[in-house]
Amino acid sequence: MKIGIGSDGSGYGLKGIIVDHLIASGHEVVDYGPGEGEQPEYSATYARKVAHAIRDGEVERGVLICGTGIGISISANKVRGIRAAVCSEPFTARHTRENNGSQIIAFGAFVVGPEMAKAIVDAFLGTEFKGLVDQEFNDRFNKIAAIEDEELAIAQG
Repeated sequence: MKIGIGSDGSGYGLKGIIVDHLIASGHEVVDYGPGEGEQPEYSATYARKVAHAIRDGEVERGVLICGTGIGISISANKVRGIRAAVCSEPFTARHTRENNGSQIIAFGAFVVGPEMAKAIVDAFLGTEFKGLVDQEFNDRFNKIAAIEDEELAIAQG
């Protein structure tokens, strides 16, 4: 699977560990930054890059890492059609993919250690969205998408 990854400065060290883990697991990884020696920007910069890559079909799923996972996931969720969820253990990583069709997981380098982060990533990538085969979950997905459409229409006046 082709995975996009990004972090802010707080998540940079853990990002390297996850990149190595993904490659060792047979995935192709596209690193959207920050790069080695690059001055990290705020997490929103990298969240947007990964979210756009998913939206544009450049990668299949994404992993975002900041201090807590919260700011970077909120930023990714601002991109239309993207569903990013903060996960601190494998259960929520599976659940957000299976039941909500999330394309991105986020976690915090201050919250989870390297082994837990690997377990979260493995659970997320090893789970498929139930909406592909179960109408109930597809309906749930569509109801959430409808909120996004309605909010866009309100914003456009």
